[in-house]
Amino acid sequence: MTIIARSVSILAAALAGAAFGAPAAAQNDQFIPILSYRTGPYAVNGAPYANGVVDYYNLINERDGGINGVRILTEECETGYATDKGVECYERLKSKGPTGAAFINPLSTGITFALTEKTATDKIPIITMGYGRADSKNGAVFAYNFPLLGTYWSAADIAIQYAAKELGGVDKLKGRKISLLYHDSPYGKEPIPMLQVLAQKYGFEFTPIPVTHPGVEQKSQWLAIRQNRPDYVLVWGWGVMNSTAIKEAAAVAYPRDKMIGVWWSGAEPDVTPAGDQAAGYKSLMLQHGAGKFPVHADMEKYLYAKGKGSTEPGKISEILYNRGMTNAMLGVEAIRKAQEKFGKKPLTGEQVRWGLENLILTADRIKELGFEGMLKPVSISCSDHEGARYGRVQQWDGKGWKVISDWFTADESLIEPLVADVSAKYAAEKKITPRDCAKET
Repeated sequence: MTIIARSVSILAAALAGAAFGAPAAAQNDQFIPILSYRTGPYAVNGAPYANGVVDYYNLINERDGGINGVRILTEECETGYATDKGVECYERLKSKGPTGAAFINPLSTGITFALTEKTATDKIPIITMGYGRADSKNGAVFAYNFPLLGTYWSAADIAIQYAAKELGGVDKLKGRKISLLYHDSPYGKEPIPMLQVLAQKYGFEFTPIPVTHPGVEQKSQWLAIRQNRPDYVLVWGWGVMNSTAIKEAAAVAYPRDKMIGVWWSGAEPDVTPAGDQAAGYKSLMLQHGAGKFPVHADMEKYLYAKGKGSTEPGKISEILYNRGMTNAMLGVEAIRKAQEKFGKKPLTGEQVRWGLENLILTADRIKELGFEGMLKPVSISCSDHEGARYGRVQQWDGKGWKVISDWFTADESLIEPLVADVSAKYAAEKKITPRDCAKET
């Protein structure tokens, strides 16, 4: 074969590959990366959450043929909850698919901090449902961060509201002792500024107590708690830290019903390893709890009946599975909203950001999606990237979670000044000119 003939042959093969080797449908796929951790000390919580995410995206493809005909293409990348691995996953996946990543969801506040500037530069939204930077509620400064459904400052306020109600009113907080047992990471440190504000306002004594990663050594912390005898211990843990905290509380006879975990410290894997010692333990709820809702019937019909599910059928009603599913739904609905403006085709991260910032989920729409009973209405805007700030409290009775409170709404009159102050300092440090939300559409 001559050089010219060989070159023509190679070119023809390349063209054939472009036309047939990569399916035409791939050009109509919306790529969504999945940063997950199914290994390591946080896998016990990370895996069920990831299963809920994966299954919901697959449900949209299997039941609906995609989002208005645009199929979802995903790829998982294992982070092990490590910030450096999370950044590596993001860099490797951000440009995949015909239009790049629709958004990124790291399931780690540490990774969120590391990616905040990168995602803004790359114009890819970073969705941090129930976690991440609390100051990123301010979309005027953090145009690409979306801490949907509740920040840690909202969570801290709701926890204190619950304690006050249990004590008989906010005036009863004065002189009380409240400790925060927290994962010594960006995640665990996030509620501290808000708790300091609340302690000053209500007159309680606040003591932060760090726990070193991964959280299996807590004896010294619980000896200090036994000596200080706080009225409440707030638990901001993840993975093995949560069940370890419950076991150590039992060892020093600290009452589990005076422990209030954040919503990442209130799932089945957090209590079952502690056995009977966990009975009475409480946690916040990121609106939803355990149980099956209308959307689960579709999961069973379109995925599990066909052997296409990601986990055991009996686990699809657990809290973290439900949370992963809810997170995936919010991202899908943001894409659907963006399609109204930009067309029913694969969209860029910048276009999906518009969809997120204009996403309104009414009670009727939530019902249509099969999430009635799991979620209250959500309304996101330029100035409010949180969208909702509701929570309840649940308690483990030794066999299951029971909802024990009415709804609480985080007090924006306390939170907003802190958001404004911290986000303004960030904008000044990074030389960001905040957007004029009054002009945004």
